[in-house]
Parts: sequence; C-alpha cells; structure tokens
Amino acid sequence: MSSLGGLVFSLLSILFLFLLLVLIKIFHKLWWNPTRIQKLMALQGIKGPSYRFIHGNTKEISSMQKEAMSRPKSLSHDIFSHVQPHFYLWSRAYGKNFLQWHGSRAQLVITEPELCKEILNNKDRTFSKTDFPIFMKKLLGDGLVTTEGEKWGRMRKLANSAFHGESLKSLIPATIASAELMLERWKSHEEGKEIEIFEEFRLLTSEVISRTAFGSSYSEGKSIFDMLMKLAFLTFKNAFKARIPIISKIFKTSDDIEAEKLEKGVHDSIIEIVKKREQKAMTMSEEEKSFGSDFLGLLLKAHHDVDGNQRITVDDVVDECKTFYFAGQETTNSLLAWTVFLLALHTDWQKEARKEVLQLFGKQTPNPDGISKLTTMGMIINESLRLYPPVVSIYRKVAREVRLGKLLVPADLEILIPCLALQHEPQFWGQDVELFKPDRFSEGVAKATNNNMATFLPFGMGPRNCVGYNFATTEAKIALAMILQRYTFTLSPCYIHSPFRLLTVRPQHGIQVMLHSL
Repeated sequence: MSSLGGLVFSLLSILFLFLLLVLIKIFHKLWWNPTRIQKLMALQGIKGPSYRFIHGNTKEISSMQKEAMSRPKSLSHDIFSHVQPHFYLWSRAYGKNFLQWHGSRAQLVITEPELCKEILNNKDRTFSKTDFPIFMKKLLGDGLVTTEGEKWGRMRKLANSAFHGESLKSLIPATIASAELMLERWKSHEEGKEIEIFEEFRLLTSEVISRTAFGSSYSEGKSIFDMLMKLAFLTFKNAFKARIPIISKIFKTSDDIEAEKLEKGVHDSIIEIVKKREQKAMTMSEEEKSFGSDFLGLLLKAHHDVDGNQRITVDDVVDECKTFYFAGQETTNSLLAWTVFLLALHTDWQKEARKEVLQLFGKQTPNPDGISKLTTMGMIINESLRLYPPVVSIYRKVAREVRLGKLLVPADLEILIPCLALQHEPQFWGQDVELFKPDRFSEGVAKATNNNMATFLPFGMGPRNCVGYNFATTEAKIALAMILQRYTFTLSPCYIHSPFRLLTVRPQHGIQVMLHSL
C-alpha cells in the first residue's frame, strides 16, 4: 500500500507542478508582461488607455464601434471618427503615438510618417508580419498576406508574374467581359430607379477574380466566396474578443466550430478546382502539357516543379487561392463602390471623368493604351482611396529590440499604423482634408504628399505593399469607364451614410444610386 500511496503522491505532485507552471505562464502573459511594457513605454513618454486584466481595451473599443455604427453620420467624408472612434479619441488624448491593448497584447500606434516609413520599408528586417488572430488565419491561411521569409519570397515572385507587366495586360479582356456581364444585367433595370451598387460590384469583382486568377467563373466559385464571406463576418464578430491562452484551445465556442467547418469547406472546394485543372493538363501531350498561364496555373506549375527548387505544397496552393479569392474581390469591391458614391455625390467630377472616357474611347470598348491615359480617372481613384481606403490599418511585430526614432521598442511588441488617420490628417493634407478634391493628385502622388509617401497608404508601401495594386486600379478604371459610357448617376435619397470596417471599409446599409441611360 505504501508504494501505491507513494505513486499517487508522485502523480499529484506532478499534476500540481504542471498546474502551477500553467498558472505562472498565464500570470506572466496576462499581468506581469503587460505591466512591464506599460511602465517601460510610459518612461519614454508613450501613454494610452490603461491595461485591463485579460481584456485589455477590447471592451472599450468594441463599445465605441457599436455606438458609432448605431447612428448614421452626416453626408460628409469626415469618416475617421466614425470608422475608428477609439483611434480618433485616444490620439487626441495621448498624442500622435500611444499604447493600446488587444487583450494582453500591447499595440504601439504610430502616426509619425517618418517612423511609419521606416517600419514599412523594413531595411533591417526588424518589423515582421504580426501573428494573425485565429479567425483571420482560417480566412487567409498561411498565404502571401500572412507568411514570412523564404516562403514569402517564392509566393511574391509568383504573384508578381501573374499581376504585373504583360501578364496584367492579358487580364484586361477577361475584366472587360466581366463588366459586360454586369452591364447586360443593368439593361433590365427600370430607368430612373435606384440600384444597390455595393452588391453589384461584389458580383463583378468576384467574376473578375474567378476569370483572371482561376480561369473559371463566379458561379463555379460561388460556394467559396460565400464561405469566405461567412468567415469574414466571424472574423469581424470576434475581432475584439480577448482569448485566454490554453483555455481557448480546449473550450471551443460555436464560432470556433463554425469557422473550422467553413475552413474545411473552402479547402475541399479549392482542391476540387485544383484537381480539375490537373486532370485537364494530364490529357495533353507532353509537348503541350500546361497548367495555364493564370495565377492558379502558375501555382500548379510551382507545385509540380521537377527540379524542386521552387516547389510548393498543396496547402500552399490552397492558401494562396484563399488569399486571392477573398482579397482580390474585397478590396476592389470597396474601391469601386466608394468611387461611384463620390461621383454620384460630386457630379462635376463625374462629368469630367465621362468627358475623358468619351475622348479616349468614344463608345468603343476600353483598350490597354487608353486605360493607361485615364489621368482624370486616376486622380479620382486616388482621392477615393485617400478618403475611403479599403484597408484602414497595417500591423507589424518587432522581431527584436530596436531603436525607432527616439523610442526603444521591446521585442514582440505589435506596431499598428492607422492609414485612415494619416490620410485624414489636416497637418499633411491641409484644412480641406475632408473635401473630395481629386486635383490634389494632378501632379502625382509624390507631389500630393509633398514627398511624404507614408501619408498615403491605401495599398501599403515597401517590400510588402499590395501585390494586386495595379490589377485593382486597372480593373476599377475599366469598370468605371464602361459605366460612364452608358449612364449618368446620382445618389438616391434613400442612401444612409454609415461607413464601417468589416475587414475593409464598407457601407453599412449599401450604396443606392439612381441610374439614367445616356
């Protein structure tokens, strides 16, 4: 019996020691480390809202955002205080740079352009991509947006091949065909009645990314888009919910379970598309064998790389497809919707844009040479991106202790650059910052920003800027040109102005415009 008692005592001792270590780890993460960082930054003049145990500032942020979304705002472009009310209040209370807390994770908010530029250019490789929340990882996988190092270099090279230079020109016919499908649908629309354009552009951009990147159609990828959108809503819903380490891995919420099902559903659907493409290639002779020249084709070529130097896994293929299905559709949808909203509101600029389109193309289909000459359209798109950027914040993580300006920043601290704040700052853009004035960009972005490029970050900057920037703006120019050739439009009296951030800046109640045929 004594030996049995000794065994029980030993097991209980091990269990006690294990529980003690778990408690120490939780205490270190949830209290000791946040307190240490808060004191360290305060000594350097960086203040912010106080850290709250477990939740940090997430409850305050969530409450402010819900309050902002509960009321429509006036029909102005002063959206910063509405979309990110916490940044708006805290930057005024604590200064240009301040510390906030996402659960126990410290976030240093930086709004000094020179420091933003240093972070994004990342010459010393000190500022890496942050650790993405679990729901965001399920949405985008370990793809181009989230990955680091050598893998990122390989995937970036593939994406550059698909969406730049001559490859970009080859995507134009598919983009035009997609826009023609949308405009054909609009023909059945009753003259002078309102149309909800955010949904229309969701269908258009889904069709474009399906055709150009995956050689398919929106109908073929519809289930993928639907599942990704459900994942996006779950990501938004859980964005400001603090997760306790270890416990959150053991006890799953209904959202966790649903997200896992959706993630598996997206994976299986993409694998199905991949297999179809592979089977098609297998029916060709060795001389003709090709996976295609679109993005999916380039991914499969890398997956089947015989030398092995550039080989990527099946999971890599799936994650890149997820990234481009979602990001390729979502950002351009936001850009197009807000640009049409601005042109519906500012009809003088709509007339200028139409005049340019008709001078270049008449009623003919846009061509690559003419698209590159749409200078007024380019100014309008840049001003739309400034006022209503799809992505409002950029996140980075400090890989090792670093000197940033006058600050000594500890390792593992998260850095947050609020693009929306920078692009609505009177100090950089003048007292008319909230006005829609495309002629700010008449001499290019460098002149508009006084060579302070970090004040205009709709697609980021530096080595990790958005790879699809040229593709998104080309797609927007084509769609807008083809609409302007056929219609005039004004804002519907029913429109309610309430921009909010899901993952991109969206209209909470849609955007309704009145269409009139030319």
